Amino acid sequence: MASEKNKQLKSLIKEKKIKYVDYKFIDVPGTWQHKTHPVAELTDDIFTEGTGFDGSSIRGFQGIEDSDMLLIPDADSAFVDPFIAEPTISLTCDVLDPSGMKPYDRDPRHIAAKAEAYLKSTGIADKSYMGPELEFFIFDDVQFDVLTPYKGMSYSINSNEGIWNSNHNTTPNLGHRPRFKEGYFPVAPTDTQIDIRNEMVGTMMDMGMRIELHHHEVATGGQAEIGMRFNTLKKIADQTMMYKYVVKNVANRNGKTATFMPKPMYGDNGSGMHTHQSLWKNDKPLFFDKDGYGMLSKTALYYIGGLLTHAHSLLALCSPSTNSYKRLVPGYEAPVNLVFSSRNRSAAVRIPMYSDNPKTKRIEFRPPDSTCNPYLAFAAMMMAGVDGIKNKIDPTKAGFGPINKNIYHLPEAEKAKIKSVPGSLDQALNALAEDHKYLTQGGVFSEDFLDGWISYKRENEIDPVRIRPHPYEMYLYYDA
Repeated sequence: MASEKNKQLKSLIKEKKIKYVDYKFIDVPGTWQHKTHPVAELTDDIFTEGTGFDGSSIRGFQGIEDSDMLLIPDADSAFVDPFIAEPTISLTCDVLDPSGMKPYDRDPRHIAAKAEAYLKSTGIADKSYMGPELEFFIFDDVQFDVLTPYKGMSYSINSNEGIWNSNHNTTPNLGHRPRFKEGYFPVAPTDTQIDIRNEMVGTMMDMGMRIELHHHEVATGGQAEIGMRFNTLKKIADQTMMYKYVVKNVANRNGKTATFMPKPMYGDNGSGMHTHQSLWKNDKPLFFDKDGYGMLSKTALYYIGGLLTHAHSLLALCSPSTNSYKRLVPGYEAPVNLVFSSRNRSAAVRIPMYSDNPKTKRIEFRPPDSTCNPYLAFAAMMMAGVDGIKNKIDPTKAGFGPINKNIYHLPEAEKAKIKSVPGSLDQALNALAEDHKYLTQGGVFSEDFLDGWISYKRENEIDPVRIRPHPYEMYLYYDA
């Protein structure tokens, strides 16, 4: 471990008396995988030669006939894992193909790195900053059965904080539950989860993450958000995975369960991943113009034009689950309208107006959710924005606004003129198949990767959901 970063890692290992090293990497759909070695196996060679694993057992990777793959750890990603009893250092890894020791084309982290390199190559900017806002639910119980279809497929969720438990009488019922759509910012005792969120935030900060705030979110039943400081594209994707890891494991050790599923509960707000974005060059922000709409520069407007022009195909990577489109429906603060606006949360692109400091000027793309693979989603959003800049796509001339009214309350004739997000994952994937040249610029996304993504989603998610009877169909049609 010869480099300065590796020397620092070696010092940390000695200081914390580390016994094991945990190698983490991400599969194509977006879940962390890992393997663990005694720390004595962490030699200098690992950082150049890698450590092997079976790529055929990882979703979206190799076939069994060509399955040997390598992990190359990133020393800069090190943190002491707070959820493993024995002192363990965690390292996030890149994936290499041992044939020629080349970066693996289907490694999402490599795709994010290529996106950053492509941005620099355009000369437009040298840094893409992303600030995702991940919403999630903390439940007390979840049950589901899809493996015994003839005995009945079912699911149930429960939260002591849920308003539906107001008549629960098997234990003392103390009331003070947030009503549907009224969970935003109540104090205790209505907000029952401040202590567990504090524990999550404290754990994240101990791991080196910069956290700005946390609060209860709009829905009843334990919806929450923790505000993470923005960072450059690949680094914030790394931290997004750390964030989800902490939330799930802190909930688990408190006897609860956390989910980032976009719409786990009918009748109340779902969970999104609104993503704040800006471009910088030579340490100067490119999105600010004090005389522009919302104090946005032409560069920022063109970036918005790219996001909204490519929104249908983008959502195949940014809202990539069948459940995503149960969140993206009108009436639950869902950003279904493909327009931009200052301050307006009913628009797909919002321009925050909290400050007139040029360094804070950014745009917020609101349709994504946390079922995405963050490396792919952040890379895809940046590529769409850059395509808008390169082609000078003016959203004001392309029919994307600005609109400063509550779109949900517009007259039907006005509302009908506004374009909407796709109505299903199937529609989004069809759009991706037709509209993806902006993603393949600079070789960032390959045709092979995108074809594989579309096939995986259709075969493993859309079709299995499509062919199974739904409980509500029994309600509608059993007496046919």
